[in-house]
Amino acid sequence: MSDITLDRRSFLRSAVAAAAVGTASGTLLNLSATMASANPGVGNNRGGTSPDNGGYGPLVPDTRTDNPWGAPLLSLPAGFTYTAFGLTGEVMSDGNPTPGNHDGMAAFPVAGDPDRVRLVRNHELSPNASPDTRADGVPLYDEGSSGGTTNLLYDLRANVVEEAFISLGGTTRNCAGGPTPWGSWLSCEEDYGTGFPTIDHGYVFEVPADATGPVDPVPLRDMGRFVHEAVAVDPATGYVYETEDRGTSGFYRFVPTTPGVLADGGTLQMLAIEDQPNYDTRGGQRVGKPLPVRWVDIADPDPSGNDALGVYRQGIAGGAATFDRLEGAWYGDGAIYFVSTSGGDAGVGQVWEYRPRGTSGGQLVLVFESPDSDLLEAPDNVCVSPGGGLMLCEDGSGPDFLRGIDQKGRIFDFGRNDLNGSEWCGSCFSPDGSTMFVNMQSPGITFAIQGPWDHGVL
Repeated sequence: MSDITLDRRSFLRSAVAAAAVGTASGTLLNLSATMASANPGVGNNRGGTSPDNGGYGPLVPDTRTDNPWGAPLLSLPAGFTYTAFGLTGEVMSDGNPTPGNHDGMAAFPVAGDPDRVRLVRNHELSPNASPDTRADGVPLYDEGSSGGTTNLLYDLRANVVEEAFISLGGTTRNCAGGPTPWGSWLSCEEDYGTGFPTIDHGYVFEVPADATGPVDPVPLRDMGRFVHEAVAVDPATGYVYETEDRGTSGFYRFVPTTPGVLADGGTLQMLAIEDQPNYDTRGGQRVGKPLPVRWVDIADPDPSGNDALGVYRQGIAGGAATFDRLEGAWYGDGAIYFVSTSGGDAGVGQVWEYRPRGTSGGQLVLVFESPDSDLLEAPDNVCVSPGGGLMLCEDGSGPDFLRGIDQKGRIFDFGRNDLNGSEWCGSCFSPDGSTMFVNMQSPGITFAIQGPWDHGVL
């Protein structure tokens, strides 16, 4: 038995499990408890804005134009700086060009070396991607597909990439995913693959953060075949929570046969609200109202055919709840935080907290709902910050922002894309909390943002 297998089987006993999922030490938020102690909002009366932009002050436009586009890239609060790297087409250490459409991402510690961090980054590429932006030149799951992941080794002090290579290839539309407590990235296909005549898509693939080259692309079929978005792992149980990016979507959990060894299989389930079958979360919700949860077993997690909602329909038949386009998910403080990008009365976004209770049940709480697009529009990826806030990546129709949510459920602006209308993706923090990494999907740039984090709520 290999050392990595031993590590996976014993990860629940590890004192450093939390560090592997990219959350540094600190007082983490418990938004459901905070909202329960306040007067819950009704209709579009939500949590409001955080004073002084979360304590960081107003955004300051960057005037630098010393980049390939000859234009300012982003605005940040005073005192924060950034390094841009990993540009699409840039030749990596494996000789391949950096694939395009940067998306979900996580940061992992390097054993014995606090000055370095490993990144695993998704590339949301469809089959028709141009040859110079494909995740190619590696063992391919499907030769007709262009998506995959890249692994990077980054020096936090020198702010340079020391190594970068394609680690997964031949998958499609690798949108988000999530880190595991045992040191790997779960990359999710946001595509059911109905346009592929011979090879099924719509799966989760696992990529070790410490991989030294391309991994064998093995679909984790028991985790479900559907239009995946993100995952988050509860280190206390090893359960994997999964989101689905459809207008009618479910929130799922995967109960592994062997915690930490997902390839051993397990049971897929879909969230339902206790005593309220087929509950619809997409509108008419109340911030802070606790909703007790039960879980519906999915008999066939890997359906054949062309029905992208085949898994969802099984859950609905058992009384499961419906969400509107579930996107990012992240673990923090014993809870799973996840985003509905189109949910709410205004249709521009909700943020949910699911707090497990042992191995069954649990509680669902709406912690933020946007009343209009100026406050928040189409939240996508999300992560928990070292100080206990949330960082949301916006994917709206106008200028896209990085938006923070403080420990009282109040929103604020942290960053703005000044280059173009591209979405933000893949926000995550280094294990030491010094650096936030985030992607601008187009033209494909990764940023390392550093500054006075302790001045505010993140």
